[in-house]
Amino acid sequence: MSTVNLTTTIIKNSGKTVDFQPYKVKLVLDMLNIDHETYEAIIATVTSQSEELNLTTADVYETILSQLESLAPEAAQSFKSVHETNKQAWEWAIDPENKLSSLVNQEDKTMHENANKDSQVFNTFRDLTAGMVGKSKGLTMMPEIVAKAHMRGDLHWHDLDYTPLGPMTNCCLVDFDYMFKNGYTMGNAQVETPKSIGTATAQMAQIIANVASSQYGGTSINRADELLAPYAEMNYQKHLKNAEIYVQADRRVAYAEAATKKDIYDAMQALEYEVNTLASAQGQTPFTTLGFGLGTNWIQREIQKSIFKIRIQGIGPDHRTAIFPKLVFSLKRGVNMAATDPNYDIKKLAVECSSKRMYPDVLNYEKIVELTGSFKAPMGCRSFLQGWRNDQGVEVNEGRMNLGVVTLNIPRIALQSHGDKALFWKILNERLDLAKQALQFKLARTKEAIPANAPILYKNGAFGKMMTDNENVDELFKNGRATISLGYIGLYEVGTYFFGPDWEQNQEAHDFTVEIVRRLNDACKQWKSEDGYHYSVYSTPAESLTDRFCELDKARFGAIPDITDKDYYTNSFHYDVRKHPNPFEKLLFEEDYPKYASGGFIHYCEYPNLRQNPAALEAVWDFAYDHVGYLGTNTPIDKCFKCGFEGDFKPTARGFCCPECGNHDPKTCDVVKRTCGYLGNPQARPMIHGRHVEITSRVKNMSQSEVNNTNGKKASQWHHSTRE
Repeated sequence: MSTVNLTTTIIKNSGKTVDFQPYKVKLVLDMLNIDHETYEAIIATVTSQSEELNLTTADVYETILSQLESLAPEAAQSFKSVHETNKQAWEWAIDPENKLSSLVNQEDKTMHENANKDSQVFNTFRDLTAGMVGKSKGLTMMPEIVAKAHMRGDLHWHDLDYTPLGPMTNCCLVDFDYMFKNGYTMGNAQVETPKSIGTATAQMAQIIANVASSQYGGTSINRADELLAPYAEMNYQKHLKNAEIYVQADRRVAYAEAATKKDIYDAMQALEYEVNTLASAQGQTPFTTLGFGLGTNWIQREIQKSIFKIRIQGIGPDHRTAIFPKLVFSLKRGVNMAATDPNYDIKKLAVECSSKRMYPDVLNYEKIVELTGSFKAPMGCRSFLQGWRNDQGVEVNEGRMNLGVVTLNIPRIALQSHGDKALFWKILNERLDLAKQALQFKLARTKEAIPANAPILYKNGAFGKMMTDNENVDELFKNGRATISLGYIGLYEVGTYFFGPDWEQNQEAHDFTVEIVRRLNDACKQWKSEDGYHYSVYSTPAESLTDRFCELDKARFGAIPDITDKDYYTNSFHYDVRKHPNPFEKLLFEEDYPKYASGGFIHYCEYPNLRQNPAALEAVWDFAYDHVGYLGTNTPIDKCFKCGFEGDFKPTARGFCCPECGNHDPKTCDVVKRTCGYLGNPQARPMIHGRHVEITSRVKNMSQSEVNNTNGKKASQWHHSTRE
């Protein structure tokens, strides 16, 4: 291809002047069936034309079309057809009537876009209806270059049904401590400081519902055991006082402790039921995460134990697995890691709970601090705040939030580079500029909110401050207090494209994919230096996105072995789900990526049924402690109430069914799979195309014999033997 002076420019349809990039002409011609001679002739003509002043994209289009009509008439028709199809697709997308029709006609992709939304329910259907309008209008509000890139699949604007139509925020760590201590207004009530743990958890449930209705992301409770302990202490003091009247002196403390333990259990059980029976304005159960595990006094310990006992017990008469809240248990040396630690017994309970109910996921204290700068629970599924101090130098985590995500289609960049790594980096830099425009528009739109738009967030303390109507919400976003995130998908496919399908042990391939994430991180740092907002790299959670990107690329580039022919891309930095590494190999493969993606990450290991050998899970947790910050357990926990089978249900065209008796009735079976960080019930809400990205039925990365053979031995020994 001929070279062009870097100062050569072109005027885009938006009026913006940018550098002319010859490779973009090549990408257009690659989609046409033309011979090499015609191809080179058109490239030469356009390259020569690019030296003209005031060249526009329309000029380039007309030049290509004219050349094709002269040299390859059939290709010219295809070229015009593609252009017209894209134009019609844009017009269709921005017409809300078309979107609403897909909902009224109950088209599968529309009805099942979210695995935790039951689209048959009236309030959910109403939310979906509003979302269809939001998507159409939102495309016209954002910069057209961003909107069309979203439609093409160069990038993905997350949560288009809610933003930019509304200036809403994404996920957050609610400042429950601030709200409890200062009181707040909700609806028609002025709420006072709770005087018992039961009142505290009741208030917590109401706050969760209200917050979930005022944003579009997950709601997290940070360090819940430490947060709630002072209110359980109030119960204890009340019981001690009553004991002075009704209980003999030598039994008063024991009585007060026993009564308080029951209060704690009842309060935490009520919270679990309340969260699972709530419905937000989005027509779904609030996506709630409960972080805990570092408290060591007897009340904090009792809160932790109650959480696990309640989850193990299950909810309802059939003792089903609770979907929410997501449990995130903190591991820390000196607290609960070793048998000599004060909370080791709770760690054992956590292992039992995870083997039976899949949660908790675990946070490894030192690693989280190393990666993110402070210790805190994730916001929602996997979004992490960075360490931040206020003007007084005090570390602040609660009351902070994320302002949204835009994700890049990394495999597409590889495919467009035709194996030229220099061109790959060039295209990546351009896509980063595009993502920057998208994120800055998200940010600007969010800053247009006023406190009255979301009183629970801005005026009543969920965001850590009680603002007045005339205050600027940007005070809670700027100077790195909030995050806004750049996501990515498909590193594994990029490695496959450049280095082949078995690149796991190829150091050059590993370094190349790590470098991709590092460059994303460098871009985020640069953007922050320019405007002071914290842009973070986010290892993207996505239900339909890993499918959507791949479907678009398959239509454009064809079925490419081990890349598009799978019909899905691998989420973020994860190991190819079709392979069978043991947990230690998987964690070692993935551990370098979050160093540059500290704005959001999680690792998963897949296991067969662990009920009979929880020591194997503990061995993986112990090994993971020094390698990764955030680890989830995927293990089969499905149950058939007809025949009693416990294990992994089989995916079929009729939904998941019991492998023993064929039962697939949601009323008589409990099928729970992990869907992008959260658990979901695919029997009640069918999955997109019958499958989701992070689901235990796809692959088991460790055989039953490998699990059984551990017998609780140290992770390092197990890892060494499997590596050999």
